[in-house]
This record gives sequence, structure tokens and C-alpha cells, in this order.
Amino acid sequence: MKTGFDNEKYLKMQSEHIKERISQFGDKLYLEFGGKLFDDYHASRVLPGFAPDSKLRMLMQLSDYAEIIIVINAADIEKNKVRGDLGITYDVDVLRLRDEFQQKGLYVGSVVITHYSGQNSADQFKAKLEKKNIKVYLHYTIEGYPANIPLIISRDGYGKNDYIKTTRPLVVVTAPGPGSGKMATCLSQLYHDNLCGIKAGYAKFETFPIWNLPLKHPINLAYEAATADLNDVNMIDPFHLEAYGITAVNYNRDIEIFPVLNAIFEGIYGENPYKSPTDMGVNMAGNCIIDDDACCEASRMEIIRRYYATLNKMVQDGASENELYKIELLMKQEKISTDDRKVTVACRQRAEELGVPTAAIELSDQQIITSKTSDFLGASAALLLNALKYLAGIDHDVKLIKPEAIAPIQDLKVRYLGGRNPRLHTDEALIALSLAACHDDNARLAMEQLPNLKGCQVHTSVMLSEVDVKIFKKLGVDLTSEPVQTSRKKY
Repeated sequence: MKTGFDNEKYLKMQSEHIKERISQFGDKLYLEFGGKLFDDYHASRVLPGFAPDSKLRMLMQLSDYAEIIIVINAADIEKNKVRGDLGITYDVDVLRLRDEFQQKGLYVGSVVITHYSGQNSADQFKAKLEKKNIKVYLHYTIEGYPANIPLIISRDGYGKNDYIKTTRPLVVVTAPGPGSGKMATCLSQLYHDNLCGIKAGYAKFETFPIWNLPLKHPINLAYEAATADLNDVNMIDPFHLEAYGITAVNYNRDIEIFPVLNAIFEGIYGENPYKSPTDMGVNMAGNCIIDDDACCEASRMEIIRRYYATLNKMVQDGASENELYKIELLMKQEKISTDDRKVTVACRQRAEELGVPTAAIELSDQQIITSKTSDFLGASAALLLNALKYLAGIDHDVKLIKPEAIAPIQDLKVRYLGGRNPRLHTDEALIALSLAACHDDNARLAMEQLPNLKGCQVHTSVMLSEVDVKIFKKLGVDLTSEPVQTSRKKY
């Protein structure tokens, strides 16, 4: 993928801007980190050149006087919400995030469960964390939020929330995903700090939408597609337009909550240092795009991938029709369809020709490799082997794994483990390939090509097993699938 973003410029410009914002406040700054803090793969896909851990690198420069609060929505615990990029639930990701931060030398002070209303699953998660000696605080649902400002900024609103004990001047508030309640947590803390005589400030580090790009720029549309389940809508910031006469892009939840923030700041300082939701942000990403065309094309492909992800979730009863309708509308606005993704077309054509499950991959040189289900291999396992042979310069007809080596694995799966599908999944094929590499030069050369699959595009004519999906994710491959379950015997 062509580079469209200058990551080194971004690191320098963004870190300097955050430091400037910290210096504007007195005792404490609550810095809301939107998006993924150290594995922002959405940003790396729509801004080719953006490093997924860019935010983490900046935060590590401030590690001596920063602490982290991880926020999770009780409703997300209740419905076992899953991170699409990692395939793990939000509650599991809280523990993963904590471990990752601490391994990097960052201090995690506590976990906050927001939107709490007595959910049993939230109580169980709280008990699990406390057994690990993790401090847990509860923040409650407030009736009429965010419109009922008098209630919100009262002892029956934010005043009911647990006061989070913090010990460092910079408090970074992050979460497994959007809609977790990060901003409300920050505002609740401002309310409580004011009661305690602590002068605190707030700033927001949200990568998307990018405020100084057009409202309907593909990068901003891709953000709407990514948050279709939250019904987020990009909007022109009316407060910014009124204050400065300048058009800036923000999104509905920040615009809706701004009057609350304004009232809280007026209560603390007598005036609000921010004239608009856009003022709250510290995002410099829009200033570091070096090839707009490359970023636009990458964003269009991301919208299509989100469309397929939503189709698949609908088949599994994990998404609503409204989510799909929204992404379809975004595709119409951008005048794109699934036919614009080359690998998708190649896979579908192959499936129509053969009448069996197929797969296709587009490699970094734009070469498209296809595969089909066989007696020995599933389509995705065959695809990996075909792609690795191409990258290693090995003839397609060469057998990297001998049939006599596959047969015992199939026998193990069916006879001893009770499986119904004797074909090798991707993980099994890679293990067999690694064993073959011990004595076969072609297999060894093929294994060495695995890193070259990162960033490649894959499409399959049927939905894959969880095992295959996870293998593609570990390889860094962008996967989509037709919304067809193999159990339905379409092919």
C-alpha cells in the first residue's frame, strides 16, 4: 500500500501539542484518549504509514508523571461486546490493556465500570478485578443524560459516582473501544475535584474524525463506518463555526456533551477555556497527510471491509439492519461498491466457476492468488500455501506438504478428536509446513515469506472458522468474507 502519512512528523508535532495543553492547566489534567492507544489498526489502515503504537510512544515520554484509568461500559460487559480487530471481548481486553501498559512501564491506577445499573455480569467482573488487587470504581447511568445539565452536575448526578483516587498530575483515560464513557468519566472527576479544591483541566485526544478535513472526506466516512454500531454521525461543529467562523468536523456525541462540559468549567473557573468541542481536541493527524489520494483509496477499502464485517455479524445475530443500512449509505455517498475491491471480485468469480468454497489474496505487488477447497485443505489454508509459494518463487505444482504427511493429521482430527471436517485449517497447515521446513528447502523458503503477508487483502466465499480468522489476524492480513456459513451448504 502506498504511504500517505508521515508518522515521524506526526510523533513530533503531536507530542509537542499535548505538552502545550498540559501546561495550560494547574494541578491536574484529564486527557481522554479516544481510539486504540497502542494498537490503532483502523488508523493504520486508513492512514497508510501511521504506526499502530504511535500514541503509546508519545505517552511513554510522559510516563514519570502520568497514570492511566481504563474505562469499560457495563452494557458492553453484559452483551460480551467483541473488539473486531482482535476478536476478544471488552472485559478480557481491559486485562490485556492493563498488562500491556504495565509491561511498558506505565502506571495503571484503576478500572472504572460506567453506565452501571446493577448488572450481574458487571458485578462479577468487578469481583474478578478486585481479586487481582485492581482498584475498581462504579459510575452510574444518569437520567436525561446529556440534556439534563442541572441533574448531571449535582450530587444526584456526577455526585453519585465513585470518586477515583488519582496520584499523578496527568491522568490518561482510555478504553477498549468507543462508547465506553471516557468523557463522562473525565467530567465526573472535574466535578469531584472541584468539591475537593483541586484545579483540574480536561483535553481530548481523538484521532477521528479528523477535524481539519472535509466532512465527507473518505477518512471521516470510514470512521462513521467503523462506529456504525454506535450510530455516531460526523457533523460540522456549530460551536466552532459560531466562535471562529471556521468550519471544523466533530461528531455528534462530543457536540451533544459540550454544554455539559461548558457548565462544569464555568462552575470551576467562572468561564470555559474552550469555545467549542473542537477546541478540546489535540489531534494533529490531519497536518501529517502527505498523499491524500493514497489515504482516500485506503479509506474506501476500509468502508468496504466494514460492510462485509457487518454482514457477517448480521448472519451471527451480532448486528442490526440499521448498522448495515448506514454503511450502505456511506458507500453510496462515496460511489463505491464491493466490486471496487479487486480481491473480492476475484474470489467470487472463482467460486461461481467451481461451485466450491474459494479464497483470494491480493499481495503487495497487486498480484492476486486464488485457491479452492480440496480433499486435504480448506480454501483459506490452500490460499496461504499458494501465496507463500508465489512469494518464494516456487512453482505452483510443487507440494510443500506431502499428502502422506497430511493424512495422519486428518486421521487424528476425525478418528480421535471427533471432528467432522478432515481438511486442514490454516493453523494446522502452517504447523505441517513448519515441520516440512526441517528437511525441505522449498518449505523453509515458503515459511520465510510469512512476514510478507502483512497488510495483504484476503476475501473468502464463505465465512471462516474462528481459528482461521485468528490466524489471518495474527499474520496482519485484512480479511473479509461473504456472509455465507458453510453449514448452510450453499456450495
